[in-house]
Amino acid sequence: MIPEQYAFYPALIASLNGASAVLLLIGRSLIMRGKIAAHRACMIAAVAASALFLAFYVYFHVHVGNILFLGQGVWRTVYFVILIPHVALAIVIVPMVIVTLSRGLRGRYDRHRAIARWTWPLWMYVSVTGVLVYFMLYRWFPHS
Repeated sequence: MIPEQYAFYPALIASLNGASAVLLLIGRSLIMRGKIAAHRACMIAAVAASALFLAFYVYFHVHVGNILFLGQGVWRTVYFVILIPHVALAIVIVPMVIVTLSRGLRGRYDRHRAIARWTWPLWMYVSVTGVLVYFMLYRWFPHS
């Protein structure tokens, strides 16, 4: 059971993940159309959303602990098939985002593009699966 003062955190955390995914999609669309300044602003906003997500996520779990998945059968398998790569890639993506952002902001566009083609899909996967994990934990198989 989640204490009442922390009950809004899961939705906030999922919303920040969702916002990051939307910003990533828009940012990619912008750069494909050559809108560099708008792309930069959008990707900085995606980093900000992800950084806020991480801060709230850590704060929530420090105070509440782990949340157990209550689904059974095939849903339990689906949950862990999504969760395990989500967690592994969430760890890997942090330094990748920092390097990608740093290269872009310093104008090292050739090196930025080289890592961004890996960073973007992994970051998108982490953001989208984060929202799925939220729905599976708190909406589809909620705790009483």
